[in-house]
This record gives sequence, structure tokens and C-alpha cells, in this order.
Amino acid sequence: MREHSPRRVVITGLGAVTPVGVGVEHTWQALLAGRSGIGPITRFDASDYPSRIAGEVRDFDPARYIEKKEIKKMDTFIHYALAASQEAVDDAGLHITPENAERVGVYIGAGIGGLPGIEQYHQVLQRRGPGRISPFFIPMVIVNLASGQVAIRFGARGPTSCAVTACATGNHCIGDAYRIIQRGEADVMLAGGTEATICPLALAGFGAAKALSRRNDDAARASRPFDRERDGFVIGEGAGVVVLEELDHAQRRGVRMYGELVGYAMTSDAFHITAPPEDGAGAVACLEQAIRDAGVPAETIGYINAHATSTMADTIETRAVKTVFGDYAHHLPISSTKSMTGHLLGGAGGVEAVVTTLALYHGILPPTINLEHPDPDCDLDYIPGQARQAPVTAAISNAFGFGGVNACLVFKSAPEHRAGSTSTQACHAGVYA
Repeated sequence: MREHSPRRVVITGLGAVTPVGVGVEHTWQALLAGRSGIGPITRFDASDYPSRIAGEVRDFDPARYIEKKEIKKMDTFIHYALAASQEAVDDAGLHITPENAERVGVYIGAGIGGLPGIEQYHQVLQRRGPGRISPFFIPMVIVNLASGQVAIRFGARGPTSCAVTACATGNHCIGDAYRIIQRGEADVMLAGGTEATICPLALAGFGAAKALSRRNDDAARASRPFDRERDGFVIGEGAGVVVLEELDHAQRRGVRMYGELVGYAMTSDAFHITAPPEDGAGAVACLEQAIRDAGVPAETIGYINAHATSTMADTIETRAVKTVFGDYAHHLPISSTKSMTGHLLGGAGGVEAVVTTLALYHGILPPTINLEHPDPDCDLDYIPGQARQAPVTAAISNAFGFGGVNACLVFKSAPEHRAGSTSTQACHAGVYA
């Protein structure tokens, strides 16, 4: 039986809700400016906690995206997913109808899900009894309801699910959605990650694990990937969603294509519940497999959006990049936008896929801020301080999570860009420049 080549998949829509801005344009401009979204926690009194800072989403009004009567039926991570999805769908000019609904799916996950809602209703149960629990409690907090609510909103009746893989969630969701389109099971997928767990229990839990930065008096400089004075990650929140679309389908619609997703891999460290092995073997295997899947020479990769969270694991990611790229690693621009957003946990991969796509589309690489005292073991080009113009044709987004899960995505510039046409770029360069 003749084997068919996998179908090609392009990115036609982007949506984001982040600590540096609500919407893709605000987020992109803030990242290029090197602006931090991290500050003191305002959601609750954090004065008794070792870490009292976070990347909170500000100026977000769920009523802009959700009917008021529906808002209380969803935890905040679902609000963010709906907002980012709405922006991505609008950006793609996507119209889901009864005729095409079964060919459009949703794959949006979260690492933790509705922890604030669980906290809230546990208190209600203790104080007021079981009769006061909302009938919407369970569907407001379980992770797959981010995808479920988005599918309901747009009437998408195709493959709908989610990954729940800690900090690799967004990359796994996008990669799995990519495979669904490649196999011909859908023509369009909304994919990404979302998270909203800046709450007492999460802060206490990550604090007990000594994972969080305690630079409370200098919040904007607390997230400092690759810096020798880094002391832990800063918890953040938000969502990133991309519209993935089969190439011929997108071309028939005549829509802008930001880039093409060409490679995906996932591996396991099988080593430790929170720490990677010192040699970064799982990350090495994931990078190598993703590049092989993309079918591109390693030296054509022009940018990596690193997982780097401002923990000691930044050294191990650096080591993995050196192992995979050899001498070329020292000429390969890398940055961690977590230096500005903090770590969005399950939402990180979705946002960073948006950022990586825009870096390719515009030929501008966002910086790593707060890299003031480079760790001697982190000696690569991390684009310190300022964004850099650098036309690239291929880029990678890394995501590694608790449980030893690894997920890497490889993007290339859009087909018409590689063919030499500048019409799409010219028409839309002002949108997110």
C-alpha cells in the first residue's frame, strides 16, 4: 500500500493573554521593548509567603469575551483560553460553519487547571456545607474544559482534547494538534496552553519545593534566566493559542500565513519528578528528534526560544543545546522570554509558540532581560537586554516539565516567504511590528 506524505501545517492565527499585555500586539511590543510584567502579588495577601511576586495578567475583563452570566461558571484559566482563542480565530479570519465544523478541532491544555476554584469551593464546603457547592464547580475546574468551552464557543466538532504535562503542556498540545492535521483527521486546529494558578495553595506548594524566586524587593529583575544570581522561577499566568491549518486549506482561503510548523518531538527523562539529568539526555533526544522530524539541517536553525525558567536547570538546557548543535551552538541566538513574563506553567508553551512564530515572521528576536552576571556555565548567545533584528528561516521552541517530560517544536518561515514573495509581509508588517 502506497504511503502518503504527511500534510503540511501552517500557522494562520495568533492569540495571547500574558503578564506583559492582553492581546498579541501588546505582548509582542512589550517583549521587544524588554518590559517586565512581574510585580508584587495583588490577588491576595502574600506577606507570609517566601515568594511574594508574580507575573499577573492585568487589565483583563472577561466580560469582553464571555457573557456575564457565564463568567462564574468557569475558572480564570478558561477565561484566558477563550480570550486567546477568540483573538486567534479573528486573526485567522476563520468561520466555522455546520458544513466544516467536523474538520475543526481544539487542543488546549493546562498544567494545573482550576486550582483557585478548588481552593474557593473547599472553603465554601468547610464553612457552609455541601448544599452551597455550585453545580458548575466540577466543569469550571477540570483541565479539558478549556478545550471544551472553546469548542462550544465556536461550534468546533472535530478532534477535541488536551494534554496535561506540567510546563510542557502547551508544546504537547500544539504538537499533538499538528499530528492530527498531518494525518488528515482535521483541517484546522486551535491549539495551545493556558494557566491561572496564582493562588495561595500554588504559591505555598511551589514555595515549599524551593522553586520560586525570593527577590521580592526587586520584582522586575527577579526572573533572570542564565544569570548566576538566579534563585528560582517567578510564577506567571496567561494563555497562548495558535490556529494551525493544513497548507492547501489555508491557500484556498487566501489568508496570511505566519509560518509553518515542520517538526515535533516528545521524550521522557525517566529520571526524577522535578529535576532533569545533568547531561540533559532527555532534552538532547527531544531536540534531535524534532530537528530530524523537521527535515532541516541543524545549522539552519536561526533562533531558539528557550524553556529557561531562571532555575539551575538553565545550565542543563544550555548543555543540551551544545550537545545537539556542537560548535554552531555558540553562533545560535537563544532567548528566554520568561525573563519578562515569568513562568506561565501550562500556558508557557502556547505563548512561546506565538512569540517564536512572530520572531520568524518579522525577523526580530526578543531579548533575555536581567542577564547582568552571566553564569560561566551558560556561555551562549542569549540576546541580552535588547531585541535583535535577524532574519531567520527556522526556529525552535523548547518546553520541559515536571515528571521529566520534554517537547520541542520546529517552525519555518511561511511558504510564500521562502518562495521569495514579500507581499504578505508587506501587507501585514504593521500589525504586530
